[in-house]
Amino acid sequence: MFFRGVTNLNLDAKGRMSFPARYRERLIDGSGGRLVVTIDINRDPCLRVYPMTAWVEIEKQVMSMSSAKESVRKFQRLFVGNASECEMDGNGRILLPQRLRQFACLDKKVVLVGQGERFELWDEEKWNEQQEALMSGDDDFQLPSELESLPSL
Repeated sequence: MFFRGVTNLNLDAKGRMSFPARYRERLIDGSGGRLVVTIDINRDPCLRVYPMTAWVEIEKQVMSMSSAKESVRKFQRLFVGNASECEMDGNGRILLPQRLRQFACLDKKVVLVGQGERFELWDEEKWNEQQEALMSGDDDFQLPSELESLPSL
């Protein structure tokens, strides 16, 4: 499963989000409509949404790291400890836990951003501000050196 693109959505009064139709079938076929939502590990004000199949592999890697190191323990607590399993209902919706909605300041208008094997979920206003800063050059963004070797970029 590979996801790309930006979709503006609305959360309902209960905090449910409906996945766009173009993703639903792949999410149902690939992971039975089961997803994991957690906070962004880079501390961006957004959530990460993983199909269960992708999450299982990531969680194995994270939890196989030695917790003897304090930074690893903190990361595991932050990333795995805040993870919540969500299941799509018959209408393609998931209920986002309130504590995760609060972390990402999600209220009504949200943006779902495809990021390969996962999604990011942003408050619409924060997403627009972040995009504006990137496009205007108001932040310190520079292309990573790893991209220099890609042809036709």
